[in-house]
Amino acid sequence: QVQLVESGGGLVQPGGSLRLSCVVSGFGFNLEYYAVGWFRQAPGKEREGVTCMSASDGSTFYSEPVEGRFTISRDNAKNTVYLQLNNLEPEDTAVYFCATVFRPVGPCRIQSTTDFEFWGRGTQVTVSS
Repeated sequence: QVQLVESGGGLVQPGGSLRLSCVVSGFGFNLEYYAVGWFRQAPGKEREGVTCMSASDGSTFYSEPVEGRFTISRDNAKNTVYLQLNNLEPEDTAVYFCATVFRPVGPCRIQSTTDFEFWGRGTQVTVSS
């Protein structure tokens, strides 16, 4: 069983920054072969893809609202995924979920929640003055 635990959320003023972390664990688990991604869900809205990173070459994809402000990274040795959130806006307020799927080759996708198999429980990010 693969488990994901997010941390790093909180309350921040507009224009501020946060760094989210996601530790992935499981018997014999090796993050090296897994694509990773971040989704978010605001109150009353569907869960939407934010960004992802492939396993094979580290290529990334960002949704239009966050491109240029958010950065995904990974440390395979630590089985940890990060999301750096800069220049935060009130519209970024949501629960942020980390996700992963076994995909050692090919690009990652965030078109749907079905693009990922394993999920964390989320961490709340609130942007407000």
